[in-house]
Amino acid sequence: MAAKPKAADAGPFMPAIIVDPQAGTPQFRQLYEGLARAIREGQFAPGSRLPSTRAIAEHLGVARNTAHLAFEQLIAEGYVEGRIGAGTYVASQLPEHLLQVEPRGPIAQPAVNSARPLSRRTAKLLSIYPREPWGDAGRTRAFRVTPALDQFPHALWQRLLVRCWREGGAELLDYGWGHSGLRQAIAEYLGTARGVRCTADNVVVVAGAQQGIDLAIRVLVEEGQRAWIEDPGYPTAYGALVSAGAEPVAVPVDEEGLDVKRGIRAAAKARLAYVTPSHQFPMGVTMSLRRRLELLDWAKTARAWIIEDDYSSEYRYAGRPLAALQGLDRDQRVIYLGTFSKVMFPALRLAYLIVPRDLIHAFLVTRFFASRHPPRLEQAALARFISEGHFARHVRRMRALYARRQQALIAAVERDPIPDIRIDAAPAGLHLLGRLPREADDRQISSELAKAGIDARPLSEFAIRRKLPPALILGYAGINERAIREAVRRMRRVLRDSST
Repeated sequence: MAAKPKAADAGPFMPAIIVDPQAGTPQFRQLYEGLARAIREGQFAPGSRLPSTRAIAEHLGVARNTAHLAFEQLIAEGYVEGRIGAGTYVASQLPEHLLQVEPRGPIAQPAVNSARPLSRRTAKLLSIYPREPWGDAGRTRAFRVTPALDQFPHALWQRLLVRCWREGGAELLDYGWGHSGLRQAIAEYLGTARGVRCTADNVVVVAGAQQGIDLAIRVLVEEGQRAWIEDPGYPTAYGALVSAGAEPVAVPVDEEGLDVKRGIRAAAKARLAYVTPSHQFPMGVTMSLRRRLELLDWAKTARAWIIEDDYSSEYRYAGRPLAALQGLDRDQRVIYLGTFSKVMFPALRLAYLIVPRDLIHAFLVTRFFASRHPPRLEQAALARFISEGHFARHVRRMRALYARRQQALIAAVERDPIPDIRIDAAPAGLHLLGRLPREADDRQISSELAKAGIDARPLSEFAIRRKLPPALILGYAGINERAIREAVRRMRRVLRDSST
């Protein structure tokens, strides 16, 4: 019976050491110095096991005797100690003279005046978004605009992941356009719930809405071309235009949504328009049918494109969700964007584009050079989450919950009015606007509230060119009614103190 081949050593990682046979220094000395440096810098912790001499020799392509000589030198100098039958280990306590070398740590900050030039595009992005674009992971506080993460069916999702991994087969392990079951589930859902005209062949799965926006802009807009964007509007959509080298054109939003006539006056031959017609962010208005038809007519005449970002259409509390702009489009000028971040949870990082069939190849190739595709296990689990009816039930449950939480926020403010702030109900969305007196500085008030643990972003932060009436963006969906009432009490104290 043939003997089984001996497995290579497993366990310790190989250090990043280069042994150059052409160098004047003996190879064992190069290896010794590399290992000694790795130990001093903490790559191997005290008491940890080193790879065997055989494994190191094979990894570096040197003679095993070379590795033996290096280890003998390390043992002689007190870096390591051999244990008969158990391998070689880093000494638990290194000699004092070996500890004088500064351990590895964070990269040192450069001198303040050192020249570290950034591209002009990056510098502009930093001016658009001066704050870090991420919050405290896992920490939901008033009044951040986020879904109710504690209400997501975690156990069900875990079971779906396990089932999909167990039954998924080769499709989960390979490259691809997007999981076939998920694309089919998305197409069926959109046709029923949003009036979107598509099949699975029109669906491109992307790693979140931001990648979808960026991808559409890169496919459709040449560098230097002009593109409409809502004012006020979504900062990261503006940033995606800047990043792609496009020229954003700020178009005002009023009670009917994007003002198409003003957009035409500003840039009639713009290449693209980015809009949130179902529930404009951050103003919360819905684009009227008249404006929708005007926008589609402009796109047809100008041979322009429209990105319809339908980020929270599921959460409409008065009547049925409105039909999508894409469903009214007869010239295939609309790229429809949807996301699961607001419906399920942001870390899922799954969104989708509905793309005309003749553009699919261009979108897939462009995505290929950025990130190939999102992880397929999550796509498979989401496909089952939708097709088995869990998604629809979750949406219905959250819609009722968020309607109650919106009412709780309004009631808490009305019960004991906050000085100089007005909050009106909204028919959709996950946030309300807290309107301030015209002379107020919403950025300063937002900063004061942040010190009290309240995340209420200023409306002015979302303006591009317009001078907006001061207001605060108050997300209510992610916190329970008790937390809403407590946050309103704290807000009241802060505003009272700032007005005295």
